[in-house]
Order: sequence, then structure tokens, then C-alpha cells
Amino acid sequence: MADGAPLVGTVSAPVPEAATAEWFTGAGGVRLRAALFPAAGTPRGSVVLSPGRTEAIEKYYEVAGLLNARGFSVVIHDWRGQGLADRLLPNRLLGHAAGFKDFLADYAALLAAFEARLPKPWIAVGHSMGGCLTLLALAEGERRFSAAALSAPMLGVRTGAVPRPAARMIAASLASIGQGGRAVPGPAAATTPFESNIVTHDRARYARNEGLIEACPDLALGMPTWGWLDFAFAATARLAKGAGVPRIAIPVTVVAAGDDVLVDNAALEIVTGRLPAGRYLEVPGAFHEILQETDAVQAVFWREFDALAEKVAPKPDL
Repeated sequence: MADGAPLVGTVSAPVPEAATAEWFTGAGGVRLRAALFPAAGTPRGSVVLSPGRTEAIEKYYEVAGLLNARGFSVVIHDWRGQGLADRLLPNRLLGHAAGFKDFLADYAALLAAFEARLPKPWIAVGHSMGGCLTLLALAEGERRFSAAALSAPMLGVRTGAVPRPAARMIAASLASIGQGGRAVPGPAAATTPFESNIVTHDRARYARNEGLIEACPDLALGMPTWGWLDFAFAATARLAKGAGVPRIAIPVTVVAAGDDVLVDNAALEIVTGRLPAGRYLEVPGAFHEILQETDAVQAVFWREFDALAEKVAPKPDL
């Protein structure tokens, strides 16, 4: 029997009625959390939704509902080191990682834990870091998915005023000498006022997500460590080099945010171009968190998702 796990709810983000959460075990015995949002009636298929860095399951209740309404069962998970999954450092606000292999092993464990409850065909949906790791899993040989839709996937990291080669060298050097757990310099707070945020133009959704952290501070995550940055550079470099990418035969749609300052859209376009059935488009004016953006921005993603889903999991004739 699965070990039940909690889900956090607020007035503006209530726990969906049919949702259930459970713990499962990832690489190295790390305790991870996932939630199942079953479709009502006979499902068209299933969606495995992988959030980005700092994000927890709760942030995607609305997205799960939109997918359920389209006839899909949905599973969403907390990556190691965030949400209510085990954190990797004593300071739980630091977002840490040690390479990408453990993430891929965790993803495999997630699919194994839920495979019997996820009707096929499967569609992968990933945002930012989750999009990068989803694509990496596909490149490394995961073949159970029929399609993938990626929101601003982390296929290239923007490093602000610090030149990328310098940032990559510092991250790799510190990780190699056991100092990867040090925080990358930046604001220590896990939250930012709406007026200065760089992820969404939607004030209500931003407030809803901040409210979840206020209700459960354990969901909060702050700055990444140099180890996390080293992981990000290694994962994106592996995809940029084309390792396994040309062998991903399924249709993959990449939706980029036109005003993204966190991931490098040029890298997104290059990697997507190497996919045999890849499609790339940018949403003009959108910030990074497309699935937390305004209705108008989200509409572009959902139009693309619906076109993709109709190819691999067509709506049943009524």
C-alpha cells in the first residue's frame, strides 16, 4: 500500500477533490512526493507533469484541472530538494543538486510507482528544469511516452552579468572540491514582490502561489547552490551536444517565453531543431512561467498542447 503524503491547500488554491498524494523512494533512498489527479470517466490518456526549480506540486493544481477537463489523468511530482521531498542540505532554503543522474533515477522511480495507474498514451509536460530533465530522460532512452509539451525548458542557462563560461568554470571547480553546497550570490529571500518578479504578468496567480508558501513555509526554496548550477550546466551541455536527441522520435513541442531572462531561447531553438518531430515557438512578451502566466499567454500553450494531444490521444467520438 502506498504511503500517503499531504497536499497543501488554501482558499485560492484548494486541494482538488479527487487528488491523492503519496511518498515514493528515489535514488539513494531520498523520499519524494507525487500526486495523482484522476480524470473523470474514461481517460484519453495520462500526463506526467514535471515542475521547474523551486516549484511544488501545489503550484500546478490549476494546470491539473485543465488537463483533467481535457480527459487526462495527471501525475505531478516534487523533484528531490524541493517541495515536500527530502531537501539535500541542512539549510532547506538552498536549492542543491549533485549532477543529473539522480534526477533521472528519481524520474524512473516515479514512472515505475505510477505506471499501473496511468492509462496510455502518455504525454510528458515539463516546465523549465522539469522540461530539461524530461527531454534528457527521453534522450537517455525512455520510450513510454507518445508526445511531450515543454514550457520554457531549461536547455540553456542565462547567467546575467557574469559571462557563462566563467560561471560554468566556477560552478564546476567548487563542485569538484566539495564546495558545491555554497549558495550562488543573490537575494536570500524565497519570495519577491510582484512588481519586481520576472516570472509572470498575472498578479492573481502570483499571489495564489505566494499564498501557498505562506500557508506552508516548508514549500519555500531560495537561491541555488553552485552544485545546482553545475548540474544545470552539465544537463544542458549534454542536450546541446545532441546526446540521444536525434533518437527522440515522438513529437515534442517547445513553447518559449519571449521575454524570458532565466533560460536562453537561442539554445531552446537549437535543441528543438535537432528533434526529428520537434516544434518550436515563442510567446511574445511572456515571462518565464508560461503555465502561471496570463490567460492570453497560457492560451498559446494550450492551443499547442491540444494540437499535440489530438495527434496521439484523439478525443473519443461522442
